[in-house]
Amino acid sequence: MSALIDSHCHLDAPEFDPDRAQVIARARQAGVTRQVVPAIDAAGWPKLREVCAADPGLHPAYGLHPMYLSSHRPEHLDELREWLARERPCAVGECGLDYFVEGLDRDEQSRYFDGQLRLAREFDLPVIVHARHAVEATIAAIRRVGGLRGVVHSYSGSEEQAEQLWKLGFLIGLGGPVTYDRAKRLRRIVAAMPIEFLLLETDAPDQPDADIRGQRNEPARLAGVCEVIAQLRGVAAEQVAEATSANARRLFALAD
Repeated sequence: MSALIDSHCHLDAPEFDPDRAQVIARARQAGVTRQVVPAIDAAGWPKLREVCAADPGLHPAYGLHPMYLSSHRPEHLDELREWLARERPCAVGECGLDYFVEGLDRDEQSRYFDGQLRLAREFDLPVIVHARHAVEATIAAIRRVGGLRGVVHSYSGSEEQAEQLWKLGFLIGLGGPVTYDRAKRLRRIVAAMPIEFLLLETDAPDQPDADIRGQRNEPARLAGVCEVIAQLRGVAAEQVAEATSANARRLFALAD
């Protein structure tokens, strides 16, 4: 099968501290040659940089995740601009909106999200977006800022919203959730969508696939996600691997 690219993997997470090298080795053995590693808060950027520097297949992205709102400060947006200018990462993120978790101030989320979208536009970088129970508001923010491209990872919106995102230059990332039989809408979307808008992801250590539910996820599991999506589309896994890897290389400007 063609080399796979995990477009969203938190390899810097503490869950991987005991065996990170082995996790990467298992990923490579499973055909996952590259991983995009998005940040969650400013305090974690130095560790993320260090983790990614250890392997040429790891590509960092820097941003401020909406679920970690209590860690963010307005000056972190200024620091992010400095990091983007100096480090030239493959993307801005993970950023976005989360209307699922209670107690996360929506106006404050919007300020950080809009600030990061503007930085992505300023530096001509793609943006990695978290949109949970907030796809409509996410689309509105992307339209408001304009001139953007990126991915809405772990997509959970409707077919109509997916089409709106494609027209705005955004791809959708799918991983473990699509492997569950109960994910009817997600499976309908991935079965019929134009493959040029699809990215594969694990979101490891989170969002394990159906075969390892409740366990730590890792990037080697991406091959199984690819197989399920291929079955849903009625094509060979090789075709899905080749197309989605080309999509990731194009979006994140990864060398062939």
